[in-house]
Amino acid sequence: MSTASESRWFDLDNPVKRGVILFAGIFILIFVVGLIQGGANAGLLLSQALAYALIALGLNIQWGYGGLFNFAIMGLMMVGGTAVMLVSVPVNQSFWAGEGPMLLGRAFLAFLVGLLLVLAARRVDRIGIRGGWRVAVIALAWFAGYVIYRSQIDPAAAYIEANNGFVGGLGLNPILGWLLGGVVAAVIAYIIGRICLGLRTDYLAIATIGISEILRALVKNMDWLTRGTQTVSPIPWPVPLPQDYQADGVPIVESFIYARFGFFALLLVIFAAIFWLVQRAYGGPWGRMMRAIRDNHVAAGSMGKNVTGRQLELFVLGSILIGMGGAILVTFNQIFDPSSYQPINHTFVVWVMVIVGGAGNNWGALLGAMLIYIVWIISDPLAQVIFVNISNWSQSMGWGAIPEIDSRALQMRVFILGVIITIALRYAPKGLLPEVMRRES
Repeated sequence: MSTASESRWFDLDNPVKRGVILFAGIFILIFVVGLIQGGANAGLLLSQALAYALIALGLNIQWGYGGLFNFAIMGLMMVGGTAVMLVSVPVNQSFWAGEGPMLLGRAFLAFLVGLLLVLAARRVDRIGIRGGWRVAVIALAWFAGYVIYRSQIDPAAAYIEANNGFVGGLGLNPILGWLLGGVVAAVIAYIIGRICLGLRTDYLAIATIGISEILRALVKNMDWLTRGTQTVSPIPWPVPLPQDYQADGVPIVESFIYARFGFFALLLVIFAAIFWLVQRAYGGPWGRMMRAIRDNHVAAGSMGKNVTGRQLELFVLGSILIGMGGAILVTFNQIFDPSSYQPINHTFVVWVMVIVGGAGNNWGALLGAMLIYIVWIISDPLAQVIFVNISNWSQSMGWGAIPEIDSRALQMRVFILGVIITIALRYAPKGLLPEVMRRES
């Protein structure tokens, strides 16, 4: 091969060739991790990275397609995790045999009564109550509805926690929980969007941060529903577990490889179908309309486009994928722990994936998710190895050992992510695989 042809092949200005080279580098990195840490760890990395890729794809739909600042990622992931836990965990027979269902039924009726009160109060202008009096009536209705609901839910929660622990699940296939996680996230996103969309971008970001913290507080403190900080484990898998393979005589190491790659294969099929649908939609008239709204919503609105309605579509669609991704991660890890959700792990990292990969490009979101998650995971053990060797050398020189190596290595994750963001913004400000704008000639 001539030098000229080699230079054409490594032409990084070509988006297709750049993508091939970058994805090849990712797979080489995964192969090296598999050689060093074993195939089971490679399967773990691939499965979790692909779940995060689904979440990053959802954020890319919101931010890359529509320019919507969504910092409620953590809350939507928790909602998805809650949904799959409630669907797939075995049935709690003690709950259904006691008074818990009846008490929750009363709480649900009280909620409906409160909801009807609020809806009725919002329509008092039809009977001549307007202005400040209408606001006062609505506020009073909210207060009355809250009191009515709390009068029923508090005794129900106390009874369930004291006698049953929590309500338990339905014992169904976890894939149904993944779907339910997306549906519940969509409903919450619809409510958020109806309230917040139309705000300025910085206001929308602040509002979604607050909503995420509200969702985290609710899930974390509803012990009767989620067990709160006590966690729920194990969460069933939709594919055979390592224990199932071991029962058939498969050695322990191989059983983990088979199980994790089986989970990855199922997830790959689901992700590929979703990715294909999203890619097709973005490449068609719908995608062109969304880009027009993102680039100049005033001009798009003047041409008759329902800007807020289309933005609500994007917000809901992206939230579906975020909720599903959160449910998949809980299923793979086999534990639902509300206290483990942190903004840096479940919001900041996802934003880094989209920014580094390339906002507006689905392939960039996939690349960024795979790259950032793998770096996030391997940076801790790699930093430990480096610190241990430096500490040994420092001791041999008589300078003493490095203290608290484990915690220092864990903190290196954030430092490494900061370095990656700095380098990416310096040399690839639009991402490693930026959005490709095709214009008709």
